[in-house]
Amino acid sequence: MEGFQQYLISQKALSNNTIQFYLKDLQHYIQYLWDCSIDQPEQATPQVIRDYIVYLEEKGRSASTVTRNIASIRCYYQYLCQKEGCSYNPAQEIKREKIKRKLPNILTSEELDLLLSQPRISEAKGCRDRAMMELLYATGIRVSELTALNIGDLNFQEKVLLCRGGKNDRKIPVYPTAVEAVSDYLLRFRGNPGEAEGQALFVNLNGQRISRQGFWKIIKSYASQANITKEITPHTLRHSFALHLLENGAQLRDIQVMMGHADISSTQLYVQILDQFYQESYHYYHPKAKKDR
Repeated sequence: MEGFQQYLISQKALSNNTIQFYLKDLQHYIQYLWDCSIDQPEQATPQVIRDYIVYLEEKGRSASTVTRNIASIRCYYQYLCQKEGCSYNPAQEIKREKIKRKLPNILTSEELDLLLSQPRISEAKGCRDRAMMELLYATGIRVSELTALNIGDLNFQEKVLLCRGGKNDRKIPVYPTAVEAVSDYLLRFRGNPGEAEGQALFVNLNGQRISRQGFWKIIKSYASQANITKEITPHTLRHSFALHLLENGAQLRDIQVMMGHADISSTQLYVQILDQFYQESYHYYHPKAKKDR
């Protein structure tokens, strides 16, 4: 980081204020990469950077903040290529003016069932993993929100999850199968721990709160085990949650509230995805469209 700071001073001639912003942006970006199980920035792909931009937008960052983050990341990779011998710049094709959002992967109902059937629920790890994936798809919460859940946040009788976010706490309905999966995990492998304040809902094999990075590895492993060829991350379940609700008639505003989007423009992405699906279906199945392809 010190070398990058010197590069900004000597090569870019930026103001001290801008340099501090760039360094802070970079720290957040590197933390995001670690959460994605990417140990070195050089290992990131253009898609990972695009996903990070979407992540910032979903967190409600302003357009100017997102644009500055893009500039920070692009500058850092320029530094790596010029000064550290990095041979590949994944940020080169990321435009500063406007990110053209690549539509995320969505799992079909069949793929979801296949993914959820992978954990061996007779074992503690598999039972926990199944419960986490069911709850993530049931509620559409972020993986950071999932790992921050405490036992008392899920009301098993009312089948409602309280997702805490400071001023933006939200209550999300949970379908019965997901509630049962979490209940089964707690009863069989946590000794029915009750609702002690601050007690983590999901823990690792050492009894510590499971990390975001740990869950990324878990879901990647099950996707590979299921031979699902799409690129799958925990966010894929969040995207699938939103699109499936929209596809079945849910109102965009309701989806926005459940997902905790600061701006409805983030939720409108799923309308675009659905429109694309309809167009693809038309061109694939309509006899005249097929003939003209």
